[in-house]
Amino acid sequence: MRMISKGLKNVVAAETAISLVDGEKGRLIYRGYNAKELALQYSFEEIAYLIWYGFLPNDHEKQMISESLKNNRELPSYVYQLIQTLPCDMEIMSQIRTVVSALGTKEFGWKPTVEQAIRLTAVIPVITAAIYRKVNGEKIILPNRELGHVENYLYMLTGKRHSFALIRALEGYMILTMEHGMNASTFTSRVVSSTESDMVSAVTGAIGAMKGPLHGGAPTGVIDMLNEISNKEDAEIWIRQKLERKENLMGFGHRVYRTRDPRAEALSEITKQIGADDEWLELAYYVEKLAVQLLEEYKPGRRINTNVEFYAAAVMKAIDMSPSLFTPTFTVSRMVGWTAHVIEQSLDNTIFRPEAKYIGKQTVELQSLV
Repeated sequence: MRMISKGLKNVVAAETAISLVDGEKGRLIYRGYNAKELALQYSFEEIAYLIWYGFLPNDHEKQMISESLKNNRELPSYVYQLIQTLPCDMEIMSQIRTVVSALGTKEFGWKPTVEQAIRLTAVIPVITAAIYRKVNGEKIILPNRELGHVENYLYMLTGKRHSFALIRALEGYMILTMEHGMNASTFTSRVVSSTESDMVSAVTGAIGAMKGPLHGGAPTGVIDMLNEISNKEDAEIWIRQKLERKENLMGFGHRVYRTRDPRAEALSEITKQIGADDEWLELAYYVEKLAVQLLEEYKPGRRINTNVEFYAAAVMKAIDMSPSLFTPTFTVSRMVGWTAHVIEQSLDNTIFRPEAKYIGKQTVELQSLV
């Protein structure tokens, strides 16, 4: 008898040197480095370089990766035409998936390369911003050659320059969501790549997986929760009523982490740097501390802590980002991780071919038609 593990839970399907998700100790490691420390000290470009190449860049390499990402932002005219053709009532993630698939020209043939990864990472924010502005009836903004990766994304979304503090908040979030082990979308990318299909096909599949609410769900529930609580004085009553009805608190608990999500910890520090006098962020800090205490009271020993969605909501609210952009922005950052896994899969490739246990009927006799 062969063991069945629905959803392949606890099944090791590959070896990777890209990241370690340590749920018991609450650690997220990128190529041997603590992701929290990386998010607090480095830029998006530097960590993308680390994920792709395996080591942090020196000054020359930092300049190289920054220039490479800037030089690969331009989209061909047919892609802009496709963006304009897609219906505005089509979900943004579905539009992104469709437009990314249209990039699959000969330059993305097997084997996948870092150059291909750079190209896809450079254009995904351009595609996302263009689709978002079209959907909202606004003129598409072309990339600004003078701006870094994250700042340019914000600029293309809004047409405005933002403060260093807000750019760093979004950059920290995007570094912390850049890579996260063998999650559903990353596994999808590796399955597609294992057939020796191209990188564009692999990340298109990953976007399809990210689109699902069980994986790339937006942290809108956290914003709704904090808006309902509205002030510190009402927080305890609201949380107790929620827990007594045995309802979940949005932004708390994680399938993997048994301690505080290290990404939430880093984002908490970043938001404190940008919003010391922000009443909404102050409420978020208060609710987090109180909710963890009450969860231990109502569910002793369960170790339910804050997850990344809680402080992702805080960051998104601080930069006034539309909820419709939460999952697309997650996708913009995760492109780095997906492409790194596609490359890693190709280095020692074996096609994924699990089996399924048949539970249907055995042989059925066909009735004669004569």
